[in-house]
Amino acid sequence: MIRRAIAFGLAAAIFAAPLGAAAQKIVPVEHVAAEKDKDKDKDKDKDKDKDKDKEKDKEKPATAEPAPPAYEPQLLRLSEVMGALTYLRGLCGDGDTEAYRAKMAALLAAEATSDARKERLAGAYNHGFQGYALTYRTCTPAARVVIARFLDEAARVSKDLASRYGG
Repeated sequence: MIRRAIAFGLAAAIFAAPLGAAAQKIVPVEHVAAEKDKDKDKDKDKDKDKDKDKEKDKEKPATAEPAPPAYEPQLLRLSEVMGALTYLRGLCGDGDTEAYRAKMAALLAAEATSDARKERLAGAYNHGFQGYALTYRTCTPAARVVIARFLDEAARVSKDLASRYGG
């Protein structure tokens, strides 16, 4: 009996508490069904709008970028190597960083047929440059080894591109 009284007292205290701003208004039961029907109608209207948007998207002509050439991976790698060489040769005082920038500008002028492709090539160049900028702060013997390897790789990739694809 005491437990029941405590439970009723607790329930009375909870329900007797003043309602705050977050309290919901009480709606008669018959209005709840009508509100659910309104919500269903709104959902149907939203679905119709989504279907119309999908149809509009289908009607728009696709302005897709043409497929990249078969030698795109080699060009991206060459761009990345040129970016790394630009940074490392400047770091080691070789003085030909502007030549590598000019070579990259020439590559972009010749191969960047779209904005997306230009962004990919420039992104690869920047990735190579920034990747080694994070690693090397001074010219070290290891940096000289990397420069030699990248010069060999750039020559090999350039020769491969010219022999396979012309130009």
